[in-house]
Amino acid sequence: MALATETLRPARVREGSPWTGLWAVVAKDMADHLTSTRMRILELLIVLTAVGTVFAATENLRDTVGQDRFLFLRLFTTGQEPLPAFIGFLSFLVPLLAIGLAFDAINGEFNRRTMSRVLAQPIYRDALLLGKFLAGLFTLSLVLTAIWLLIIGMGILRLGVPPGGEEVGRLLFFLLATIFYGGIWLGVALLCSTVFRQTATAALTALAVWLFFIIFWGMLANLAARTLAPVQLGTPQEIIAQVETSQALARLSPNTLYVEATIGLLNPSTRSFGLVLPTQLQGALLGAPLPLDQSLILIWPQLTALIAITILLFALSYVIFQRQEIRA
Repeated sequence: MALATETLRPARVREGSPWTGLWAVVAKDMADHLTSTRMRILELLIVLTAVGTVFAATENLRDTVGQDRFLFLRLFTTGQEPLPAFIGFLSFLVPLLAIGLAFDAINGEFNRRTMSRVLAQPIYRDALLLGKFLAGLFTLSLVLTAIWLLIIGMGILRLGVPPGGEEVGRLLFFLLATIFYGGIWLGVALLCSTVFRQTATAALTALAVWLFFIIFWGMLANLAARTLAPVQLGTPQEIIAQVETSQALARLSPNTLYVEATIGLLNPSTRSFGLVLPTQLQGALLGAPLPLDQSLILIWPQLTALIAITILLFALSYVIFQRQEIRA
């Protein structure tokens, strides 16, 4: 009986909050991310892209210093041949960075045969999965914030003027939208890492999902809109219905949501997405930009959808991971 009692004692250590050990997992995984070779390569690629595009943008913007109210917003949206604007690079590089952070988060532990050892400690599955997701999200946020500050700092040095209060507010919400856009692909990679035991399969599946949405989904949305809302008589109502259907289907893609949120924040004159009615052009024809609160109302559905999809993908990974059998 004494021996049996001793063998049962370690189970009592696990009593308490299911989030015990969460921050230990976050700290350990963040340290691994920030010191890994693949992360340094991706970070270097993004930094070089930011420096090159901002240098090219400031060459075009120097002549408008003192005339443009939203000069610093143009740093993210102005390009110079052969380089496009920086936001064009972000929509391409952020998913790669996020997928690189999480495609081996769970299956890597299985392949190294360390999963059972980790869970033998006073760390629950809840804390392990959430800790790995938060570590990836915090690392992504740290990298994007550093690049965001680098661009603003280069803009101040190159243009010789500081950003205004409204510009800073718009850029902060742009940073938030970019973080959760990356959070979606972080969730996709974490889900693939939970479902597939091979890291190569998980990485290729996550990349395939990204390429499908960024390349093919727009074409499929247009084809589906022509089927669901065909234009038979050519009336304005039929055309508007088809365009709205195509737009609604296109917004199922995270890339479309992010592009619309970016346009609404970095282009203050934007008043609507899709078809623009004559009543919506009245202020635009006068050159009056929207204030920040009105732009936030405009992009609030897109921003909310980015956050909601991130949470939904993590919840799906959580359910699958809880049902998996883990053996020593």
